[in-house]
Amino acid sequence: MSTPPILLAEHLRKRYTEGPQAVDVLKDVNLRLDGGQTLAIIGASGSGKSTLMHLLGGLDRADGGRVQVCGSDWAQMSPKAQGAWRNQHVGFVYQFHHLLMEFSALDNVAMPLRIRRTTAEAAHAVAAQMLQSMGLGARLQHRPGELSGGERQRVAIARALVTQPQLVLADEPTGNLDSEASAVALNLLLDVALAQGDAVIIVTHDATVAARCQRQLRLVNGALQDA
Repeated sequence: MSTPPILLAEHLRKRYTEGPQAVDVLKDVNLRLDGGQTLAIIGASGSGKSTLMHLLGGLDRADGGRVQVCGSDWAQMSPKAQGAWRNQHVGFVYQFHHLLMEFSALDNVAMPLRIRRTTAEAAHAVAAQMLQSMGLGARLQHRPGELSGGERQRVAIARALVTQPQLVLADEPTGNLDSEASAVALNLLLDVALAQGDAVIIVTHDATVAARCQRQLRLVNGALQDA
């Protein structure tokens, strides 16, 4: 029996209603990704890139089609089961770090493990190792307000990867950084994720970032096409 792909999206559709007008943001999106594969999705502002990422990660419900992550369909799960499946299999990185400002870098990164009821000692040990791999071994007890923008984003990347997810969804992960900090963060994201065998999707408007991925697709008129 063959192993299912990490991500499978088939005939995905999403429509938003604004007053009397219905807008088809996604019309027929088909996508397959296996472990160790990296994909960049590019497209104009408002083309539906973030909407697509929310559907792929089970944060929103499609109006048609299906999304499977590691063989399980988001639409067939209860909200509680979706949350547990995300924690087990999906890591998210956003343009803005969304770190908890009152907690240290170590506690922020350990949070997904603590949600799994991993002991504090074990979660902190794994989180410290992940932060070390991000070049932040000397920043474990620093709070986000004491870190640079690039360091905060590396903490956010560490938090996304600490559970060793099979799928990493990164929505403009370097869009809020200067070119030097962007290059560092992107290198670390891809290096660590691929070392873990993750499948990675990066939404970006930056051609330099997109070029780092094995494959590039463009979202046009609600569907994906070769860039």
